[in-house]
Amino acid sequence: MGNEQSTTADTFDSTLLTAVDSEARKVVCGSVIGYAMDGFDLLILGFMLKAITADLNLTRAQGASLVTATLLGAVIGGIGFGVLSDWLGRVRVLTWTIVLFAIFTGLCAFARGYWDLLFYRTVAGLGLGGEFGIGMALVAEAWPAFKPARASSYVGLGWQTGVFAAAVATPILLPAIRWRGMFALGIIPAVAAYFIRHSLHEPEVFVARTKDKPKESALRLLVKDWDTSKLSLGMVILCSVQNFGYYGVMIWLPNYLATRFFPGRSVR
Repeated sequence: MGNEQSTTADTFDSTLLTAVDSEARKVVCGSVIGYAMDGFDLLILGFMLKAITADLNLTRAQGASLVTATLLGAVIGGIGFGVLSDWLGRVRVLTWTIVLFAIFTGLCAFARGYWDLLFYRTVAGLGLGGEFGIGMALVAEAWPAFKPARASSYVGLGWQTGVFAAAVATPILLPAIRWRGMFALGIIPAVAAYFIRHSLHEPEVFVARTKDKPKESALRLLVKDWDTSKLSLGMVILCSVQNFGYYGVMIWLPNYLATRFFPGRSVR
């Protein structure tokens, strides 16, 4: 009798784990595509900056501000949409960020001057930052608790895949479709990610934590006591330094190399 109960329990646990893994795999796949899209879009901006500056007759400072506006929008979007996702749900707010990012990335292809392109990049950055944070939170909550590092690694590889795709696609496609066409391509993976994520459900962990409980500010939890505040501050400093070095190299190096070694060439 005891063996039968043990076997039944093991079967139940195995079935539950399989079901969780099946849903978790869909979440990871959607997040990987979203991260790849983010990496692709942000890095092609660095690759195309010289062409955009030449085509729109921008100053060097104006060209640089396009990247700054995108990253600033990503910071604001990450905080704002992150808070909204705690109140309104991960999947719902994530869908908003995908649509926002897709629309304003596509609108960059129709920019006629500096100010409208700056606006489009800033708003696209809002969606990028929101999607970046919520996607990782969704994976962490949907994936089995004993495999969080593996899931995070998969999602992180999505970003690097997008960066690699941007590096390969830009020299091939930029001469043919110009920088406007490259921005238009940013809509394709966003639409694919939208349909994949539209079929997802809120993680059970999130639903259980928020059901019949008063809403609590996620930002307040970061400074709820001295130890938590120190940890939060340390993570902010760590991520700031890492991002400063990463984006400083990955975005500005292509433009520097193009200007340094091919000063007379630009693709409009």
